[in-house]
Amino acid sequence: MYDTKMRKKLPVGIESFEEIRAEGFYYVDKTSMIRDLLYKWGKVNLFTRPRRFGKSLNMSMLKAFLEIGCDKTLFDGLEISKETTLCEQYMGKFPVVAISLKSVNGDNYAAARSMICSAVGKEAMRFQFLLDSEKLTEKDKKLYHQLTMVDESNGEAFVMSDAVLAGSLKTLSELLLKHYGKKVIILIDEYDVPLAKANERGYYDQMVDVIRNLFDQALKTNEALYFSVMTGCLRVAKESIFTGLNNPKVFSITTVGFDEYFGFTDAEVKEMLQYYDLKGVYDSMKIWYDGYRFGNVDVYCPWDVISYCDELLDDPALEPRDYWSNTSSNDVVKQFIEKVDQGLTKREIENLIAGEMVTKEIRQELTYNNLYDSIDNIWSVLFTTGYLTKRGKADGKKLQLAIPNMEIRNIFTETIMTMFKENARKDGDSLRGFCEALKAGNAEEVERRFTSYLSKTISIRDTFVKKPTKENFYHGILLGILGFKEGWYVKSNKETGDGYSDILIEIEDEDIGIIIEVKYAENADYASGCEAALKQIEKEGYAAQLKADGIHTILKYGIACYKKGCRVVVEK
Repeated sequence: MYDTKMRKKLPVGIESFEEIRAEGFYYVDKTSMIRDLLYKWGKVNLFTRPRRFGKSLNMSMLKAFLEIGCDKTLFDGLEISKETTLCEQYMGKFPVVAISLKSVNGDNYAAARSMICSAVGKEAMRFQFLLDSEKLTEKDKKLYHQLTMVDESNGEAFVMSDAVLAGSLKTLSELLLKHYGKKVIILIDEYDVPLAKANERGYYDQMVDVIRNLFDQALKTNEALYFSVMTGCLRVAKESIFTGLNNPKVFSITTVGFDEYFGFTDAEVKEMLQYYDLKGVYDSMKIWYDGYRFGNVDVYCPWDVISYCDELLDDPALEPRDYWSNTSSNDVVKQFIEKVDQGLTKREIENLIAGEMVTKEIRQELTYNNLYDSIDNIWSVLFTTGYLTKRGKADGKKLQLAIPNMEIRNIFTETIMTMFKENARKDGDSLRGFCEALKAGNAEEVERRFTSYLSKTISIRDTFVKKPTKENFYHGILLGILGFKEGWYVKSNKETGDGYSDILIEIEDEDIGIIIEVKYAENADYASGCEAALKQIEKEGYAAQLKADGIHTILKYGIACYKKGCRVVVEK
């Protein structure tokens, strides 16, 4: 039941600063970023962070603070309000042009280009007062109509030309400068999404031209520009997009400046949990959603923290779960794992999943059309997109990389298991041989074939958490194999939580039942592991269900596993 105490609502999925503040949502105060930006700003500022770390909300905050006509009460009581001199000088003093490109995901170039035109046109429509401005000429107003894609003579929509689109942000800022007599601030959120989608769908070169021309005019040759802020996931190589741009200031995930303004710090999470009477979940929250290292600060993913807290208010017993995957396909993880034996070793992945570190040289400047060209590039993409994070100090371009938390670890392990199952299904001969040996009670052949499976896959060592159930990986492999055998009814009594219990198999039309219990063989003590497995089958009466179903031939398997080895015994 929902907690009925009068507390602020949690802003799940809300990226509007104005809405959060005006409607009384809980807000983690990041307004000190405004102070740092105004004291340290360059002409063009680029912040690169993984998705779901508050980039859009911070851009909305900047717009709400800087734009002429802003509601100054939105900042009452926040950190920036203490900077009285700065507020007097900058708050509500500038025309602001703000566009987001995060929704530019067209299936083809024409559709994507149209989406960019719509984003520009929608922003231009916010300034319809320019049509009544006495400081603009009729020619100026015709230029404005071109940006809104509405024919002034008949009110019909038309397609924005390439030339108009390339100069659109520059034109709009020039018109605002004429009207207000003040230079303009340009905010561009998720600047690289169109490039990522274009690369996925085959029109990358065309999109590069559009973005390059748009940025060149808006950010390089624009006398009406006061300063600009952009956000994105990757820092796209200068030669691809930012050709000729005058030294943009890039604040990446390794930059110390602004490191605490994207993501929640430990203190901020503790304060939120205390506010909602959820202090008891702090340890699990930290294990699952903390661990990202930006600059010199460890941060949590805000999307995860807010989403989990929101669900806990309805269900206090809810276990942490993966919220990250709902926001992406996690394709980069699959691409990474597919590079095994192509410059990537199984041991490197196994070490990462076990909570260990690997040292790699990282390139933070990439182009989307070569992200997956080499394993070196993929290491860099995993780092910049948040699937890996840094530990310790950098050695030049070399960083010690680790999986940040349990949530991301689960994405890796689930991807590995999915790919294993796909491969197992394709290898029909191995599948048939394993199942025939299992059905025949041939423990030696089952052991040989299961060992072969283990040697081919990536081992998932459960040393990442304090109290691991190490059988999980081996149960998962077995279920992945058996799940594709036609005519076999395979049941695992407990497939979530602390691990799996026994596996029961009924072979239709053959009056054969199979029970499998897997144990982790500590220190390779296979004999004790097999003995414990068979004793558990007997003690818990696992055969009773099969007997109740009329099965007369029952095979009981004890399987002990350690690393990539196993021992199999059977009782008939």
